[in-house]
Amino acid sequence: MLKLRPAALLLRPAAAAAAAAAQPRARLSTGPQQEHSTFYEFRTYCIRPDQNAAFLKLTNEKIHLRTAHSELIGYWSVEYGGLNKVFHIWKYDSFSQRAGVRAALAQDPSWISEYISKAIPMLTSQDNEVTYLVPWSRLQKPPRDGGVYELASFQMRPGGPAVWGNAFQAAITAHDAPGYGKLMGAFHSEFGPLNRVHALWWFESADQRAEVRHKAHTDARVVAAVRNSVVHLDSQRNQLMFPCPFSPMK
Repeated sequence: MLKLRPAALLLRPAAAAAAAAAQPRARLSTGPQQEHSTFYEFRTYCIRPDQNAAFLKLTNEKIHLRTAHSELIGYWSVEYGGLNKVFHIWKYDSFSQRAGVRAALAQDPSWISEYISKAIPMLTSQDNEVTYLVPWSRLQKPPRDGGVYELASFQMRPGGPAVWGNAFQAAITAHDAPGYGKLMGAFHSEFGPLNRVHALWWFESADQRAEVRHKAHTDARVVAAVRNSVVHLDSQRNQLMFPCPFSPMK
């Protein structure tokens, strides 16, 4: 009787090494955080419905106490995809810098008495997530002030960027390159839900967003790229947001 040997044993050492090198290697991260320590903290606050206007007014008046300690990228009020919510992004050069900022805030009497002590009772919950820009994305500035933003969040299947990274990039680029939205940045989670990616988009208005989205649905390149990416997707959520008056990214 002919005995079949395992395929790996039929390969000569050099061939086996070449075959192993050709196999995709799962990476634990997207890459740039290993080269650069800069990361972005996403924060989402849910506000008591009867305190929404008061919270935004207080934050508008006192946010300078917070930005004195670290850089604010943007601060938005969620209009669609969640009520009575704000979303903000903070930039840090390292985890040690963030720890120093948090320690300094805890010892800042103005921040505590004028803002935190008044703001906390207005909130029902707080959530944060540490993210890095994906390797092919850079943080962009909007073409002009006065637009609206969409935060599209994708929960990808386990496996990491080595599995779904190329497909996700192709899907985002298929929308960005033809102008179906202006990509402000694409981010990959590090702390918080894993295998989550976010795309932050800018549009002239909510109506302009609806118009270009309709056009994208008829673009064969977009349809093909999305079909290739969606096989790696577990769920998706998006929010349409308006920048607050004090937001650096307007």
